[in-house]
Amino acid sequence: MIANLKNSFFQVFTLTSLWVTLLITLFFKDQTIQMGYLWNLAGIAFIAAVVFGVMYDALWNYFTLKPIWNIVISSTINILGGTAGVWLFSEEMFHFIAPWFPGMWLLSIVLHTIAFYFYARMDSRKKVEELNKILK
Repeated sequence: MIANLKNSFFQVFTLTSLWVTLLITLFFKDQTIQMGYLWNLAGIAFIAAVVFGVMYDALWNYFTLKPIWNIVISSTINILGGTAGVWLFSEEMFHFIAPWFPGMWLLSIVLHTIAFYFYARMDSRKKVEELNKILK
């Protein structure tokens, strides 16, 4: 479990670093950036790696909470991590989206519920097929 979570962390950290570097190159094309801003890039990658590489994997694959708690926890941490990443990317953008935090959290809960429903259906079908293969 630890090795899997560690691999997921570093994969997400690396991909997020590359993604944010691309965004910085697109948005700050004609501007110079401070060397200290690279720590913001590392912070964004770290937040994404913890949320998507560790928390989601542990929450949905290893923890045994009820689905409603998984949905609430993942939605809350997702919104908190996302807004922290936006703040590190641009404080001006953070203040622009701040009034919509409650709506984003509600939308996140709805979308996590829908995703969980489809994932559960897909997983059930997969397990039924596996059991049917075993029985034949």
